[in-house]
Amino acid sequence: MDTTSCVVTGAARGIGRGIAELMVARGHRVVVTDVDAEGAERTAREIGAAAGLGQDVRDAGSHTEVAEVAARHGDLVAWFANAGVGDDGALADLTDDQVRRLVEVNLLGTVWSTRAALAAFGPRGGDVVLTASLSGLGPVPGLSLYAATKAAVVSLASSVSLEAPRGVRVHALCPDGVDTAMVAEMRQDGTAKRLVTSGGRMLTVEETAQAAVDLVGSRRVLRTLPGWRGAAMRIGQLAPSASKPALAAFALQGKRRLR
Repeated sequence: MDTTSCVVTGAARGIGRGIAELMVARGHRVVVTDVDAEGAERTAREIGAAAGLGQDVRDAGSHTEVAEVAARHGDLVAWFANAGVGDDGALADLTDDQVRRLVEVNLLGTVWSTRAALAAFGPRGGDVVLTASLSGLGPVPGLSLYAATKAAVVSLASSVSLEAPRGVRVHALCPDGVDTAMVAEMRQDGTAKRLVTSGGRMLTVEETAQAAVDLVGSRRVLRTLPGWRGAAMRIGQLAPSASKPALAAFALQGKRRLR
């Protein structure tokens, strides 16, 4: 039987950990990475992954090193570029460090991951799955820069999917709010937290991870979760000024739910 490997970045917890667990269950030798090295090692032990590595995705060279580790465990066939940060707040209120971190982790980190995966896949090809966000498809006040980085990730997946060699597939998953530590850490009185919680039930880590894994082997480039929210967000993208009253109403609804 062939031995295959895959990489999941940002996998010490949350969606990344959920993806890694599912890929282990599928029989792949999974390399878990995270800026929290201890967390990555602990997760790898707990779920039976092949390795848990400390990695700062902002370091371009680290992705090549991770690919080399994965190759030692089997043919690399999937790479989940999941690592991300979610500092919320209006653009004018973000610190310079927050701006830099959002762009470098969410966008550049994803770029480095994608390049490393494309270079490391063998003749059998593989899948690159990028964790984007529903916020990348339309206006989200209170998450403006985060949304901009995720919009860039969506665009990256769309273009690279057409550049990729035969046998290589590139996908972007765009989930609505997921019940993770990232969302929990948003400012309770912020617009972003109100909008994220306005829709009622939050997505679970398990269903989001399953949606990411289900993209492997498919020809689908972009998937929104839930599906109907993608159309609604695109309407806002086409007419952002017209969507302002609706967003205000959603924020008010979210405020009530938080109470």
